[in-house]
Amino acid sequence: MRIEEYIEKASSIGGSDVHIVCGLPPKCRKDGKLIDIFPEILDAGACEKIAGELAGDRYEAIEKIGELDMAKTIAGERVRINIFRQQGNVSVALRILANEIPELESLNLPPIVSEFASYQKGIVLVTGETGSGKSTTLASILDRINHDRTQHIITLEDPIEYIYTPDKSVINQREIGKDTRSYADGLRAILREDPDVILIGEMRDLNTIETALTAAETGHLVFATIHTNSAPDSIDRIVGAFPADRQPQIRMQLSTTLKAVLSQQLLPRKSGEGRIAACEVMVVTPAVKNLIREGKTPQMMSAMISATMQGSVSMDNYLISMLRKGLISQDVAANAAFDNDYVKRKGCGA
Repeated sequence: MRIEEYIEKASSIGGSDVHIVCGLPPKCRKDGKLIDIFPEILDAGACEKIAGELAGDRYEAIEKIGELDMAKTIAGERVRINIFRQQGNVSVALRILANEIPELESLNLPPIVSEFASYQKGIVLVTGETGSGKSTTLASILDRINHDRTQHIITLEDPIEYIYTPDKSVINQREIGKDTRSYADGLRAILREDPDVILIGEMRDLNTIETALTAAETGHLVFATIHTNSAPDSIDRIVGAFPADRQPQIRMQLSTTLKAVLSQQLLPRKSGEGRIAACEVMVVTPAVKNLIREGKTPQMMSAMISATMQGSVSMDNYLISMLRKGLISQDVAANAAFDNDYVKRKGCGA
């Protein structure tokens, strides 16, 4: 069978990812669970053939560094591709992307998130584990800016996932490894390209973080992702990327440039069909600014809970509201919570 058939089958049943692994049948992820989409067992030759067709003239990169990220359209679907070697064989992970960028209101995000698109400058972080919906959230925010404001938007992505149709804004999308060598190199170049809004697909290293902070300080609006499980953890992750003697300076820069942190995870719906976002938002209030400067991360959760009027919400309180609305089950909420007992007690009767 051809890769087009795997993508068509996965898409037809609402699958999000397709996995090609030697010695196993092709599988896809549906509602968070892996299932077989065809019974055939894939051998090493079949996997190599699929990888070769997908990579084309970039296949040598897999031989040199062991992996390759890219995106292309397959069977009418936009697909993010990662080809990699494991135990001497090649494997492929494919993420089926939505053809259309969803409206912000359809994503079950806290109301404050819709205001992110009106920010004029500063940094907004979207955090969460792989597959938590960060890219979709950011695409929806940027597309809102595209439709509402006359801005120059530049994205740095690895690879490009959603394709924007320019409306009121001018949009340039740059792919790491294809249009620029690295996030750090691309970001340095962006600052000479007259941007208003910058998307950084992932803040991976010290140079990228440092340049992003500089961009925000000089009046740009920067959106970026980082792999952490909570909003306060994101502060420690960023500061911890720097040597100890520079950390006070970075805390000061963060306190003046950070606007908000959105942390999210995707959970199975109670109905059994599809998944839904559970979120935590930390709006950077004067109290949070002080805590960032002083390095008092453990106190940020309390400050966040106290700032509900400003739009902040903790993950546990968001889970409780989802329980009460009947969107998720008690077990799912408990497994996703930081404080299981608190969520069970407050969400009791949902």
